[in-house]
Amino acid sequence: MPYIVRGASRLYYEQQGQGDPIVLLHGVGGNHASWFHQVVAWRTKARVITVDARGFGNSEDTEQWGRSAFADDLQALLDELQLPRVSLVAQSMGGGAATAFLVRHPQRVRSLVLADTLVGVALPDDMALRMAEVARRTADLTQLERVLGPTFTQAHPAEAYLYTELASFNATNVRTLRGEQPLASAAELKATGVPILFVAGVEDVLFPAQEIHAFQQTLPGSRYLELAEAGHSAYFETPALFNQQVYDWLAAQPA
Repeated sequence: MPYIVRGASRLYYEQQGQGDPIVLLHGVGGNHASWFHQVVAWRTKARVITVDARGFGNSEDTEQWGRSAFADDLQALLDELQLPRVSLVAQSMGGGAATAFLVRHPQRVRSLVLADTLVGVALPDDMALRMAEVARRTADLTQLERVLGPTFTQAHPAEAYLYTELASFNATNVRTLRGEQPLASAAELKATGVPILFVAGVEDVLFPAQEIHAFQQTLPGSRYLELAEAGHSAYFETPALFNQQVYDWLAAQPA
């Protein structure tokens, strides 16, 4: 099994395919295996790299650094694989690692997809107030109610069950996640010059589509993709649409 070593912790990753590298960064309810739809769809035309964040899946977090180390872990992985420049696709929690890494190392990011997330971005005051109310309103929801939309859970109960089982392999969950990450402003993201695509699920209760769209509009040059019948995990709930439209956007970005 492939690992890199950082300090006292081993961090797990997988890679399949050849071509331009795409690194997939999962959310707090996921791990490397959650991206199976994307790996199978993209490995015939790209080098697809999945990562277990420390404390998730097969990765350790002996130091208990949590998300404070996510961006440095990503840098260590890219250095180990000798990848000078990659595209990043980040869902939910993964957005914090992606934005922190982007601001520190813009020359190493070809393009960035932020899927179902505003994690890691500094929100304008009015949006921050609205998102605080969203957090209060969703605090007592079950994990399935938080991460999957009702259309998917009703139509695909077996796959919804699979989602929760994949999360059961994580040592860390949303309530035990440690560490802090810096917040990147729209101005800082724009200054990197890196193309950014925001993806939103219409049924996302944690990061409502209208809020993601509102933030995207503060970032000139970025793009917005909205997926119907998807909640907080559009990559898992509507994989065919996600795979086609996200990959087409990635492939269209300058080399």
